Amino acid sequence: MENKWHKIRTLYPEANFLQSPAWQKVNQLVGHKTIIDISHDTWCLMIVKNAKRGRYLEVPGGPLVDWQNTAQVKQIFQTIRATAKQEQCVFVRLRPQLRQKTENAERLKNLGTKPAPMHLHAEHTVIIDLEKSEDELLKAMRKQTRYEVRRANKLGLKVAWGNSQELFEEFHTVQTETAMRQHFIPPDLKTLLAEREAFGKNARLYVARTAEGIAVAYGLILIDGSEAEYFEAASTGLNHKLPGAYALQWQVIRDLKALGIKRYNLWGIAPQSAKHHRYAGVTTFKTGFGGEVVEYLPAQDIIIKPMRYWVNWLIETIRKKKRHL
Repeated sequence: MENKWHKIRTLYPEANFLQSPAWQKVNQLVGHKTIIDISHDTWCLMIVKNAKRGRYLEVPGGPLVDWQNTAQVKQIFQTIRATAKQEQCVFVRLRPQLRQKTENAERLKNLGTKPAPMHLHAEHTVIIDLEKSEDELLKAMRKQTRYEVRRANKLGLKVAWGNSQELFEEFHTVQTETAMRQHFIPPDLKTLLAEREAFGKNARLYVARTAEGIAVAYGLILIDGSEAEYFEAASTGLNHKLPGAYALQWQVIRDLKALGIKRYNLWGIAPQSAKHHRYAGVTTFKTGFGGEVVEYLPAQDIIIKPMRYWVNWLIETIRKKKRHL
């Protein structure tokens, strides 16, 4: 399985951890059924999700297929539909690694998909090109971001990463407190520990601390192939006074470069037109690092059971408005 995944990644440079065997294992560890459809040069990880509003089939960051090959695309979508029906799913939700372009939207529409009422993973994000030199990366930053990175160094903030269960438990406690302040739903400890187990040393939990060792900011980095993700974050009250998050990001960038990682995905910003989006604040922070703002096609649904699907659609549409997403 791993050897096949390594080969597929070379065919699809846009691929990231969302279709990986490691992400499959995470989902298995938290209790989801998973199916991987593999051919000579296509790959599709499918995850069966049991929700109160109805069972559905999730295809995150996929399928990985040659979108110019009509027969190949048709075959893999037939497989996705057949799997959803076999698993008694109400609908399929997928979000391929396709950029937001009219031709891509039309391609999926012609395959029988419709825009989903809720997002699926980071549809709007910032990706930093790690093949640039450190000087180039610093120069590309917003002036204020560059200032905060340098101020962190002058203040003696230290950043290091670990992978112990104790550190993940500490992170979970701090993230729960962060979520209460910032009004988001954090992952539970079982999920975090599943990510630690599945990704091994490629799940790096970075912590920025003061010179006295007091925690300021945390960041969970997941690495797979040529890409790394800033997947989860947390902070203490000190982060409002000290540039801990800036110190953390700069250390992550330098470490990933040393590992030969080609791109760093900061994982989730607000759409440009959504000024009141819940991610508006973090968007200013992330775009300050000077990467490319990337928009993927929004999540798409394939309806399997129409009557139950439209009930779900209404519930999710209302929920999206309440959460300012």
